[in-house]
Amino acid sequence: LFDVSHMGRFTFKGRDAAKFLDRVCTRRIGSMQERQVRYSLVCNEQGGCRDDVLVYRHGESDFSMVCNAANREKLIEHFAECKGDMVYRFADVTEKTAMVALQGPKVMDVLAGFSREIPTLKRYRFTEKSLFIAKFMVSRTGYTGEDGVEVILPSAMAGKAVEMILKNMDEGEITPCGLGARDSLRLEAGMALYGHEIDENIDPLTAGLHFAVALDKGEKEGEEGGFIGQAALQEIASGDGPPRTLVGLRLSGRRAARQGMSVLDGETTVGSVTSGCLSPTLDASIAMAIVDRGASEEGRTLTVDLGRATDEAEIVPLPFYTSS
Repeated sequence: LFDVSHMGRFTFKGRDAAKFLDRVCTRRIGSMQERQVRYSLVCNEQGGCRDDVLVYRHGESDFSMVCNAANREKLIEHFAECKGDMVYRFADVTEKTAMVALQGPKVMDVLAGFSREIPTLKRYRFTEKSLFIAKFMVSRTGYTGEDGVEVILPSAMAGKAVEMILKNMDEGEITPCGLGARDSLRLEAGMALYGHEIDENIDPLTAGLHFAVALDKGEKEGEEGGFIGQAALQEIASGDGPPRTLVGLRLSGRRAARQGMSVLDGETTVGSVTSGCLSPTLDASIAMAIVDRGASEEGRTLTVDLGRATDEAEIVPLPFYTSS
């Protein structure tokens, strides 16, 4: 059980809500089905990542979004600058709501005791429920590499709801977890974290997020236009693709590699670490790094400069660990 209420939460409602979100998001939003969730990037004109977000479609002209806490104010300002004459209502509901995540291989067995519908949800789908007069949303999403759900609910009822969940569970069935545990889980799952694998100067193609970029947006019949940063990303994708790429590293020793540490091929610096930890699941030191494409093939042995020492690191496939 994770408290992720620090994440930013917005709503977009009105005639041009889908049109606006298609303008600022790298994936197609207007084609989403109701009660579908879609992971996307919000890019700058150069193709760098302003943030990565989840977009939820509640109705024809009714959407919500979850963003990273550190980028909340930046996105509010960016969205205001991009609105132009489009007609929709924007609201920042972060303070009015809370968000918790239940993650783990047995989570659906646990939730079956509360609801028949939730365990039948498909991945990246959500349902909306009411408890007395309060509405809350449950989505089959997460940031751990495991199965699970995320719940957005009124902040006033969050404490009581969590208390009720814990009270009605057998001892040891649910364990409260902090953000440190969440970070090691997402790293084992090879998932990007803003400020590490992506930022304003790292584009989603370099970060291996090709699936989240619709490079041909605006070219299909009925589509009105592309997204901010699309031209820059099309140029990066042309030819041989981005000159650098994200790789997974498995170090030979027990010391953890940290963000910014240099990665070398022989005596030549070819990149730097973006995230690293001593993996609790794998009992090994793992890291992600952005390196030159010419030094990125799986099985290659590189060297990580750990400061007072160096360690060999083999390039391995991402994710490091896949839940069964």
